[in-house]
Amino acid sequence: MPASRSRTERWRNCLWQIYERSGAIEISVAREEGGDHAGNDLIWRVKILSLSETEIVVSQPAAFGRTIPLEPGTRLVGAMSVGQNRWMFNTRTLSTKTDSKLHLVMPDKVERCPRRSYYRVSTASVELPDVECWPLLDPSSVVAAEIANEACFRDMVRNRRDPSHPAGTPQHLLPEVGPGFQAKMVNISGGGLGLVVSPQEASGLDRARYLWMRVDLGPDMPVSIALTGRIVHTHMDSAQSVHVGVSYEFGFNPAHREFVISQICGVVSKLLENQDASQAA
Repeated sequence: MPASRSRTERWRNCLWQIYERSGAIEISVAREEGGDHAGNDLIWRVKILSLSETEIVVSQPAAFGRTIPLEPGTRLVGAMSVGQNRWMFNTRTLSTKTDSKLHLVMPDKVERCPRRSYYRVSTASVELPDVECWPLLDPSSVVAAEIANEACFRDMVRNRRDPSHPAGTPQHLLPEVGPGFQAKMVNISGGGLGLVVSPQEASGLDRARYLWMRVDLGPDMPVSIALTGRIVHTHMDSAQSVHVGVSYEFGFNPAHREFVISQICGVVSKLLENQDASQAA
């Protein structure tokens, strides 16, 4: 029996192995079945706290140091990885019995992701947000750019509400940066986010310490969210793509933190509203 098939049939052992190593799984809010998947998904990396025959208990999903509340019954897409192998599954929240723990239904089965479709199986899929990145040459120059991003957001929202004033194309102000490159956001957590950069774009990471980023969260957001991050680690996978761990950096403009949090929470609220509407239909 091929090793990959054997692991799929023994997926509970793999899940237990992750738990014993104090590892984590990934979860994201499931979009409505048969609905529009034009938006992008937020994937949280959450630590496994305990396992039973019926439950997976994980840490609460968070972003920018703030917990993201998920009501009981919320449908989720989960994923776990061991080495180069990845499996996805469907689950739902049971309860949040404490502020630090989220209880999930243990899935009946998992499905192995193909190497070329690492975030998609026959029963579930997630769409990774696009991220425009620039090496930041002068971190202090982000203040004006972040203020401009907030102003642009408010202008676009106001224009969308006024039919006589077309929204148009948002104007972006850049801080002092080097040549840009493209990435995908693979997960988000309380202290930072994970990016993956293709081999063709990875040269943009050379000697970069700070990044200026614009994260595209889909059509529900009038403009991309701009934020500053500090690179804390990198590693290359077997396909030569570079995985980048980035910590949030709001020290140059602390006021920008609340704006970013409000936008992320707004995206999550929209996903949950769409799921509730689908279940009620």
